[in-house]
Amino acid sequence: MTTISDFSATALTGAEQDLSQYAGQVVLVVNTASKCGFTPQYAGLEKLYTAFADDGFTVLGFPCNQFAAQEPGSAEDIGEFCQVNYGVTFPMFDKVDVNGADAHPLFTWMKKETAGLMGGAVKWNFTKFLIGRDGTVIGRYSPTTEPEAIADDIRAALAQQP
Repeated sequence: MTTISDFSATALTGAEQDLSQYAGQVVLVVNTASKCGFTPQYAGLEKLYTAFADDGFTVLGFPCNQFAAQEPGSAEDIGEFCQVNYGVTFPMFDKVDVNGADAHPLFTWMKKETAGLMGGAVKWNFTKFLIGRDGTVIGRYSPTTEPEAIADDIRAALAQQP
């Protein structure tokens, strides 16, 4: 069975990170953008992260420039924007494609796992995927879903044993 631990990604610092370091945690994976109407959700994502981090929860942000070129900056620009404007402390990764031939394998897997829920392809920035403690996808949320609306699902996932 495939899990989040089977993937790696490049952090904003340029270092390759094995996502197995999040094994046993509840993870919210989000494709982000700095110049999107949903960009203020960074504040809600940070709030979730700080509220549940001690319980074994993390948010992983993956900037994406595939939707109306809303993430044009470099890794350094993205990191600075997130920190200065929203105080983001959760892990952020280098820009990825979430759809198409060059889609990051993590997003290809998450879309396949949730194809029945939202029709496969990621439709816009700030699509959210909830990963359970066992490393499998347990939920998918549209860009219009505010982060705080996911809090009860996060609590339920944290209560599950891997």
